[in-house]
Amino acid sequence: MPSEFRYERRVQFAETDLAGIVHFSTMFRYMEEAEHALWRSVGLTIAERDGDYGWPRLNAAMEFRSPLHFEDEFEVLVRIAALKTRTIQYEFVLRRGQTPIATGVISCICATKGPDGIMKATEIPAAISNQLAPFVKR
Repeated sequence: MPSEFRYERRVQFAETDLAGIVHFSTMFRYMEEAEHALWRSVGLTIAERDGDYGWPRLNAAMEFRSPLHFEDEFEVLVRIAALKTRTIQYEFVLRRGQTPIATGVISCICATKGPDGIMKATEIPAAISNQLAPFVKR
C-alpha cells in the first residue's frame, strides 16, 4: 500500500518572473494541486459541486531551499502526516530530480455550510477517511 503520492509537473512561463524563476506564492499552488491530484487518484474530489463538505485551511507553511525555473520538471511528494476525526495535515516535498526545492505543510478541517452560510467543523466522513488512509504517514 502506498504512503506517498507523487505528482509530476513542469514549470509554466506564466508562473515565473522576468528572471524565469517561480514566485514563492506559486509553490503553495503546487502543493494544493498535488493534494487535489491525490484525492482524484482515489476517486474523490475535494470540491464536489453542490457538495456538503468544504476543507478550509487552518495553516500553510513552506521552507524554501532552491529555486525552480521556467521549463523545470519537478515532482511534489505528498503524505498525510495526520488524519484525525475532523482534520487532515499534509506534508509536501517538492524536488527536481534529487534536488530539494521546498518542504511544506497544509492543515485543513472538514466543514459544512449551514443554511445561514456559516461554516461549522464536522467529522470527516468514513468514506473519505478510508480512501485517504493508504497515504497516512507510517
